[in-house]
Amino acid sequence: MKRCLDIVIAATGLVIALPVMAVVALLVALNLGRPVLFTQRRPGLHGELFEMIKFRTMRNACDSTGQALPDAQRLTRFGIWLRRTSLDELPELWNVLTGDMSLVGPRPLLPEYLPLYSGEQMRRHEVRPGITGWAQVNGRNATAWPERLAMDVWYVDHQNLWLDLRILAMTLGTVAGGRGVCHGSEATMHRFTGEHNIESSN
Repeated sequence: MKRCLDIVIAATGLVIALPVMAVVALLVALNLGRPVLFTQRRPGLHGELFEMIKFRTMRNACDSTGQALPDAQRLTRFGIWLRRTSLDELPELWNVLTGDMSLVGPRPLLPEYLPLYSGEQMRRHEVRPGITGWAQVNGRNATAWPERLAMDVWYVDHQNLWLDLRILAMTLGTVAGGRGVCHGSEATMHRFTGEHNIESSN
């Protein structure tokens, strides 16, 4: 039932959102240049890597050594607006349609986090990652890592159709309010280092 719902909503959403995506793509090209899409390998179901697709929200700016500048220096006002409205997430409907993602599930994070998770936190990969999820409607990036990952595992243990519909409805309010886009005074969300897992094991 969950997969059928994903396919129906993702396919319908792509058709309906196509004009909006065309406008966003044009705005990204004018404000940030090309390419307009950002792709990155992320771990999905069972930790298998896939190519996640989003609209770009940052400039391709590097320092003298060729390293990318910090997010705060690459994120523009236009990029902040895209993230606040979640319009940058629209291309992920394609990831849902292909089966790499679901509409609802733990957000796909960076692959370098995989060896840093505790055994319990790793359980977030027992389901497909989602465009939105329980952690996203309960704080988004404003939530500290331990609580955020704990909410992902809570979803794994309690997932059902009605919970998914509730999360989708709550997502509308979260996006409309633009809440939780950044963590504290940071531009986005600070990196997960697993330091809490080390402390809890001592």
